[in-house]
Amino acid sequence: MKDVEYAGFWVRVGAALIDSVLFMLVILPIITLIYGKEYWLADAYELRGWGLMLNYVFPAIAVVLFWVYKSATPGKMLLGLKVVDASTGQHVPTGRLVLRYLGYYLASIPLLLGIIWVGFDKKKQGWHDKLAGTLVVKNTR
Repeated sequence: MKDVEYAGFWVRVGAALIDSVLFMLVILPIITLIYGKEYWLADAYELRGWGLMLNYVFPAIAVVLFWVYKSATPGKMLLGLKVVDASTGQHVPTGRLVLRYLGYYLASIPLLLGIIWVGFDKKKQGWHDKLAGTLVVKNTR
């Protein structure tokens, strides 16, 4: 692929921060409505039931659906980025997008090394990108 501009580490961090704030704006009020303010004062948060669904399952489904239908999460869209197939520059099949999401966990386990890798890789790929065969590029249209 030529004529692509890879999205670097810091712009991708910015997109992830935007996504995190947007998810918090949706999830925190719902958790508070379900469990009450006491949930936030507890020593340990319970990750079962609605807590598990809203903190892990909902974000995973939402992120993958954004990738499937828009090739980007809201943060990436705001910053003019998109996720593409590394070999063709085209849309990525759904199964590989799910693999990419699961790859975030693998990339995060060793002290976020797989995420930080974006800053050193010539194609700006994190381990999750390499695993799924994806690139994050600047959207030219």
